[in-house]
Amino acid sequence: MLMTENQEIDELKTLKREVAKLKLEANLRKSLADQLVVQKKIADEAKEEVEKKSKEVEAISNQLAKYLSPQIHEQIFSGKQNAEVKSNRKKLTVFFSDIVGFTSISDELESEEITNLLNFYLNEMSNIALEHGGTIDKYIGDAVMIFFGDPDSLGIEQDARKCVEMAVAMQKKMNELIGYWGKSFGLKNDLQIRIGINTGFCTVGNFGSEDRLDYTAVGAAVNLASRLEGAAAPGSILVSEDTFLLVKSLFSFKEPREIDVKGLLRKIKLYEVEFTDPVIENNLNLSGGSFEININKNLITEAELNEIKSALKGLETSVKQ
Repeated sequence: MLMTENQEIDELKTLKREVAKLKLEANLRKSLADQLVVQKKIADEAKEEVEKKSKEVEAISNQLAKYLSPQIHEQIFSGKQNAEVKSNRKKLTVFFSDIVGFTSISDELESEEITNLLNFYLNEMSNIALEHGGTIDKYIGDAVMIFFGDPDSLGIEQDARKCVEMAVAMQKKMNELIGYWGKSFGLKNDLQIRIGINTGFCTVGNFGSEDRLDYTAVGAAVNLASRLEGAAAPGSILVSEDTFLLVKSLFSFKEPREIDVKGLLRKIKLYEVEFTDPVIENNLNLSGGSFEININKNLITEAELNEIKSALKGLETSVKQ
């Protein structure tokens, strides 16, 4: 069947419309594809920028970690604590130490030598503090202030125990380093430190201005810990009565003595720690004519304990025969 001229014209118009529609769709697809390429490029650039900023923040965080106690650093960067002026009242165990005769030692050494000496000493003490969970408040020259009970606490008694254990570990480390100071730094005498510890309520938190904050603890309990450190003999650890009452079953102490403390009307009773290992409260001593052993009852079952007793009884009988 032959198409009329009008039909052919209509068919051509229809074809033109279809071609135009296809061209439009093709242009839209191309435009969409181009936009997707652009969007992907923008997304990739944004991702690279985020990764770059993330690395910058991580680098800043790592640098700040050297200026903050790990506990405080974690609190700030996890969002648990805001950088604002605020404080809380908590019961802390506060530690102070310093190097005996450090001023005269400084006069013996050049500035670079004293820097190396001090950094070595503070590094050794800081490692011990962190191992025991202490919050390093600050270094003041050769002096160190540490506290237990904030921002994390194991309980008042355990905080006090950890603090005294840390102090004992520090004094033992100083004993291990006898001879090292002369060999490595040319000192005439070995370094000795004195330590003071007190437990009491303190105000702890961010102190300072809107532009500069310092996370620290203040109060009478802090001042007393500092006074005890000043009253301690070289190589010794002095604790207040409040700390003593919390740890008296865990450590050995010399006979108490009393001292006058500036700002207080009454004398303060203090106790010197003897460098013995903490007493294990659940220690069981088994002894016979030719042996003596100590067992921690928390580490074995009742059945195992009975087996040990039976075996030791048999051993003692065979030895007698």
